[in-house]
Amino acid sequence: MAYERAVQRCAAGLGIEVRQMVLPRTIGAASMEKAMAIADANAREDGFGVLLLRPLPRRLREAEKEIYGRLSVELDVDGMLGQSLQGVFTGEKLGFPPCTAEACLKVLDYYGIECAGKRAVVIGRSLVVGRPVAMMLLERNATVTICHRQTKDVAAVTREADIIVTAAGAAGSLTREMVRPGQVVVDVSTNWVEECLVGDAVFDEVAEVVAAITPVPGGVGAVTTSVLMEHVVASAELQAKRQA
Repeated sequence: MAYERAVQRCAAGLGIEVRQMVLPRTIGAASMEKAMAIADANAREDGFGVLLLRPLPRRLREAEKEIYGRLSVELDVDGMLGQSLQGVFTGEKLGFPPCTAEACLKVLDYYGIECAGKRAVVIGRSLVVGRPVAMMLLERNATVTICHRQTKDVAAVTREADIIVTAAGAAGSLTREMVRPGQVVVDVSTNWVEECLVGDAVFDEVAEVVAAITPVPGGVGAVTTSVLMEHVVASAELQAKRQA
């Protein structure tokens, strides 16, 4: 819901109209597929993107592939389709990459942090952030390691990194003992702790050690919303070229 509100604010500031399609809490998989088909058709008429807020209810997760499949890749501005991810993994231009993964690279670019030849550690292997951002770092010629729940001695791995991207979704999971001076930490996660939004890093103690760290809130999340808007504009430009 916080992401939805941020998207609405950002779009309004840029003059981009957002149409909400609120679905019943009890919606089934077949109706969800139909809703996505309707959203796709509406966007094809006078829109430039469709954003499905996730995660879906547990009862729908087995049908996620079919639900997402109702959306055309050109309108997948959030980069959630298999075809969009295929583009990230193969280097082909297929749709748009996941917004949060791209936002991580945008942050590094903005601050002039070179990836080539650097050791990068990504904590988390989801298809939303972990794996795509690892592939995007690899494309930038970084040497990439992915850590996950079964990784032994994560701290030993992270201390060797030049760049850490943490997307574990676990508040307080990146501590002072896991970092060293000179590192750059990109904290992707958003976790609610006692009605406060925090990332994975224990921010105050990690910030004392590393060279730079993104805050939560106000870090990658804000850039993610901007990347989404950039994708909408790119989709509009693509459609305009086809109609010319």
